[in-house]
Amino acid sequence: MSLYACTLGATRHVFDGLAALMACASPRRSGDELAGIAADTDERRVAARLALADLPLTAFLDEPLIPYETDEVTRLIADTHDRAAFAPVASMTVGGFREWLLSDAATPRALAALAPGLTPEMAAAASKLMRNADLMAVAAKCRVVSAFRTTLGLPGRLGSRLQPNHPTDDPTGIAAAVIDGLLFGMGDAVIGINPATDSPAACIALLEMLDAVRRKFDIPCQSCVLTHVTNSIACIERGAPVDLVFQSIAGTEGANAGFGINLAVLQEAREAALSLKRGTVGDNVMYFETGQGSALSADAHCGVDQQTCEARAHAVARAFSPMLVNTVVGFIGPEYLYDAKQIIRAGLEDHFCGKLLGVPMGVDVCYTNHAEADQDDMDTLATLLASCGVNFLIGVPGADDVMLSYQSLSFHDILGLRHRLNLKPCPEFHAWLERMGMLDAEGHLPPPAAGNGAMRRLFAIGD
Repeated sequence: MSLYACTLGATRHVFDGLAALMACASPRRSGDELAGIAADTDERRVAARLALADLPLTAFLDEPLIPYETDEVTRLIADTHDRAAFAPVASMTVGGFREWLLSDAATPRALAALAPGLTPEMAAAASKLMRNADLMAVAAKCRVVSAFRTTLGLPGRLGSRLQPNHPTDDPTGIAAAVIDGLLFGMGDAVIGINPATDSPAACIALLEMLDAVRRKFDIPCQSCVLTHVTNSIACIERGAPVDLVFQSIAGTEGANAGFGINLAVLQEAREAALSLKRGTVGDNVMYFETGQGSALSADAHCGVDQQTCEARAHAVARAFSPMLVNTVVGFIGPEYLYDAKQIIRAGLEDHFCGKLLGVPMGVDVCYTNHAEADQDDMDTLATLLASCGVNFLIGVPGADDVMLSYQSLSFHDILGLRHRLNLKPCPEFHAWLERMGMLDAEGHLPPPAAGNGAMRRLFAIGD
C-alpha cells in the first residue's frame, strides 16, 4: 500500500493508501464521518485534494481500492477496462484530467469515446476536485442514449418516471395515479411501481394492469414493477409482460450480497428479459437504482468513501447496458447525507460520474422528513440537473410518496421544468401526446386544468 503526502504550512499530512486519500479529499458528508474515514479538518481535506490533483490517473489501475482477489466488482472494473479508449488521457494526472474535462477538447464525441476507458475511481477522483458548476459543465456535454419503446438521453429532452406507488398495492389507486401522471406528460422513461409486497402473484397482477393500460391507449412507454431481480425472473418464467427488470445495486461485492444479488444473477435476468423481445426501438432492458451510503449501511464499504462506492455501482450498471439508472439521492437519510447542501452536491456528483462512465443517468430528487432539507432545496437540485442534461427525473403525486414515506418531485414540478427550460419528453412519447390532442399550438403540454379534454374523456374521468 502506497503512502501519499502533502505539506501545508508547517504541517505534513500523510494518507495511508489510495482509499484514505480519496476519502479525505471528498467534500464533507455525514456518511464518511460515520464511517470514520473523513478528513477531520478542512486543512486536511485541502491537503488531500492537492495530493490527489498530482496523482497519475494510472495509479488507479496499479492500486485497486478494494483488492481484486476479494471483490467481484473490482474484477469487473479491471477486466473490462478498455486501455485503447483510455489512451488519450493515460498520461494525465487527476488535476490535468479535470482541466481537460472542462476544456473545449472534451467534446461530446470525445467523452463518449473515452467512457469505456475510465474506471469509476478516476471519475470519482476528478469530481472531488470540482465545484458544483464544474460538475454541471462536464455532465452537460455527456450524452448517453438508451432505448426500449422510447428513446432517452437526446438533446433537448427531459424524461420522467411516473411513480404511482400505493401502500396496499391497490390497483384502483395505482391506476388513478397513472392517469394523473399521464395527464401531465409523465411516464416516458418508465411507469414504475415500488410494490408493497414481493409476492410474484401480486407483481404479475400489477404488470398485467400496466400493460393493459399501455396497450389500450397505444402508449409508447415501458413499465416496471420494482421487485427483487429474482422475482422478475420468476415472473418472466410465468409468462408475465415484463418490460424492464429492476434491481438496487451497490459498488462492492459485499453490499450487493446484502441486496441478495451478484453479477451472475444480473446477467441471468438480462438474458431472460431480452428473450421476451418486447422492445420496439431498442433492447436496453435493465433498470438500476443506486444511492450514496448503501455500502456503508450494509457494513460493506471496505474503507472506501461513499461517493467512490457510488461510482463503482455505476460501473456495475454499465456492464449490463441498462435503459435506466438513477440515484435515489436523499432517500437513505441524514446519516449519510445530512442536509440539503450534501444532498445537492451528491446529486450533481452522481449525475456527473454516471454520465462520464457512459451510464444513462437519472436522479430521484428526494429527501426524508428527518433530513435538514425541504422542497425548496429539491427545486434547486431539480433545476440544476435539468439544466445540465439529466436523462430523467422521478415524479410522484403531490411530491409525497405515500408508500415509501419520503418526499420527491411532483408531476407539476417536472412539467414546469420542461416549460421553463424548453425541454420535451422523449420523441416517441411526445408524438403520442400530439396524437392524443394534448399539446398546445407551440407543442407544449398545458396543465390538465387548462386543457387536455380529449385525454380526460378517453380516460372517462370527465370534463
